[in-house]
Amino acid sequence: MLEGNNAMGSPHFFSQLVLLALLWLFGLLYLARLKRPVPPPAVPALPESRKPKHPRSNVPKPLTGLTHKPPCALCDHDTASPKAPPPVPPDPMALTHRRPREVDTSRHFCPHSDCAYRGWLGLGNLRANGHPSGGPWRQFHCTSCKGYFLETHGTLVHGKQAAVELIVRVLACLAEG
Repeated sequence: MLEGNNAMGSPHFFSQLVLLALLWLFGLLYLARLKRPVPPPAVPALPESRKPKHPRSNVPKPLTGLTHKPPCALCDHDTASPKAPPPVPPDPMALTHRRPREVDTSRHFCPHSDCAYRGWLGLGNLRANGHPSGGPWRQFHCTSCKGYFLETHGTLVHGKQAAVELIVRVLACLAEG
């Protein structure tokens, strides 16, 4: 005698048959929908009082507070931001009775934020202090704020452990591609 599963057929066969029938049905519905034009949805007419008086423009409007010119010279003066006066350099350092240093420090400035001479070149506040730990760079001493810094401060080689020749060679290779 045949088993129950084999007499009725495989359950997978029936599920595949149902799936195929559903796909065929959806395909027919899709094709029927393509052949029949769908009318656009009807928009109810607005009463005469609710219709807009002027058609709206799609062009963006600029902000009026930022684009209009003040109406008079006094208003123009009031809207202009006051200009800060340029910073006044501090007085040059007084001459000392010490032997003049041989190192030109006129192209360097003190980088410390609390120094009055910060950012000012050639005012005589810097002294060369030798090469710390026998390194290649000089150390500068600011006589105004008593701070120390290397001559490479603010340059590309500041704080780098590689030799300057290697850094220059790498930059030249990068520049040439």
